[in-house]
Amino acid sequence: MRILYLDPFHGGSHAAVAQGYARTSRHTVTLLTLSQAGGWRWRMRGAAVTLARMLRERPQYYDLIIATDMLDLATFLGLTRALIGSTPVVLYMHENQLTYPLPSGRSRDLSFPWINYTSMLAADAIYFNSAFHRHAVLSALPELIGRFHDHHELDLIDTLAARSSVLPPGIDLARLGAATAPRSPASPPTILWNSRWEYDKGPDAFFAALDELDHAGVAFRLIVAGEHIDPQHATFVPLRQRFAAQTLWWGYAPDTATYAQLLHQADIVVSSAIQEFFGIAVLEAIYCGCLPLLPARLSYPDLIPAQLHEYCLYADDRQLAGALRHMCETPPPAAITLLPQAAAAYDWARLAPRYDATFAEIAQNRMVQ
Repeated sequence: MRILYLDPFHGGSHAAVAQGYARTSRHTVTLLTLSQAGGWRWRMRGAAVTLARMLRERPQYYDLIIATDMLDLATFLGLTRALIGSTPVVLYMHENQLTYPLPSGRSRDLSFPWINYTSMLAADAIYFNSAFHRHAVLSALPELIGRFHDHHELDLIDTLAARSSVLPPGIDLARLGAATAPRSPASPPTILWNSRWEYDKGPDAFFAALDELDHAGVAFRLIVAGEHIDPQHATFVPLRQRFAAQTLWWGYAPDTATYAQLLHQADIVVSSAIQEFFGIAVLEAIYCGCLPLLPARLSYPDLIPAQLHEYCLYADDRQLAGALRHMCETPPPAAITLLPQAAAAYDWARLAPRYDATFAEIAQNRMVQ
């Protein structure tokens, strides 16, 4: 098949998934993208117009179109109707603007979740990156629609539910080197933070837990390597100074080789996120041999084998320090041998054939109709 992949916010995990699928698919996947430089708000408002123009400049036949959630799909389809005709269109939801938590003091601009909603209505099939994400969006839609005066058309939510399913993102794990078996933390253990440094990933809770460990006399080393970490930023300088004696690395890893080396060097990967629709960074660390310590919320429970939930998941931020100390000082259970398989399940070698078969079926069903 010939597949057109529209990615209006091409960077980070969005770009990694698009490029990974294009590289590993047995189909011919053409990427039509815009960078993240314009900001997500402008991409959601304006990308449909620009991508429609780009498509008109390079018209050709496609068997299927994939669009990601930052695209106003309804507008794009209205502008390209003469070009794409009845070509089936799939919407892939990396994230959404209806349930994404807001920083303190900011109110939600409902025009953005409305774009998500109408894009879902315009798509022939909708895929969420996790069951948690799918449930969150479908549960929140009635409140969004019910805010308005009349003609709520709430029965359409059932239609969207029937049209939607889960398709996790593939990960290029091979780029991180050979898989490493999970191990008991060394003494002192090396604790890894490889999340983005933004409010929704909860860095304050993570460092509060480290502070508690340090005051309790628990020895550890520290690697801070998440995206958007500027080592000289005023937010980070006091923390870097506070944990300077324990720090092995602080700052965004400049290339894949450095990032992989840091992951293989670490013993425990910690998340304290208040928003996570999937969890690529955690799975990358697990693949490299880290024991995960994650909140028992969001998408995380689905990433960890049920036998390890008690060991790897904590209930809330108040329990993080205690759970981290336990993981530092206690040998892991025998079930940690399940972790490599849990991470490998998301490698593109496993998922690309699933993507290919799923999309081929959608295209075939449209031809039959």
